[in-house]
Amino acid sequence: MADGLTIGQAAAFVGVTIKTVRHYHRLGLVAEPDRDVSSYRRYRSGDLFRLVQVRTLAAAGVPLGEIGDLLDADPETFAATLDGVHHQLTERIEDLIARRDRLHRLDHGDRALLPDRACAVLDRFTELGSSPDYVTGQREALVLVRALVPEIFDSFVARLEHSLDDPESVELTKRGWQAGDWDPDDPRIEELAAELADKLLANRALLVMPEGFSDQSDAASRYGIVNHHREAPAIARLNTLVEANLRAAGVIVPGR
Repeated sequence: MADGLTIGQAAAFVGVTIKTVRHYHRLGLVAEPDRDVSSYRRYRSGDLFRLVQVRTLAAAGVPLGEIGDLLDADPETFAATLDGVHHQLTERIEDLIARRDRLHRLDHGDRALLPDRACAVLDRFTELGSSPDYVTGQREALVLVRALVPEIFDSFVARLEHSLDDPESVELTKRGWQAGDWDPDDPRIEELAAELADKLLANRALLVMPEGFSDQSDAASRYGIVNHHREAPAIARLNTLVEANLRAAGVIVPGR
């Protein structure tokens, strides 16, 4: 299977048309990905995350001509621009009220893309002292799960909540942050992968995939994009080993 998704798959997963994706490219809102050896453009997690951001803002009523600058703006400019759009929407007719309310949530950052329960998880990562890059990666992963694999979103959040309530899981998670700076061949990665898998297996109910999900032809692609988003080389090996340990224990993990 080729690495990444075609434009048709990316559009379907994000919930827009191919024509819309191409329109975003023409406007410069989303960069066109590189072509593979077969001359197909392949969309990866970063491309899909940007598509979700643009689609969400457009659906909330932000003019397409303002979205590019808005996504790259500082927080103050972001909020000020949203205030202006909010006032425009409130002057429209009754059937735009729903859009106005959705736009109002955008000044709360993550809550524009995620439900409060997921935002609470991100807040807890910050409270634990996670680096901003790690929290950003977790936020993007949650957004991608919700957009691409909605079938497992609730269980994904539940697994994060459970790990944050368990001191041993928290310590393993912190070691996982540190592993990002290790050499991919560091023998500690195998040890950490085994410990992480054992901890996950202690609550197998949280690992169960929805019935029929793994039988879908695109399940591995969707799951892989989320699970391997923004991986450093050492983290890629760590995740691969964790998945292998889970499969060896009989857990169904979508894969190539």
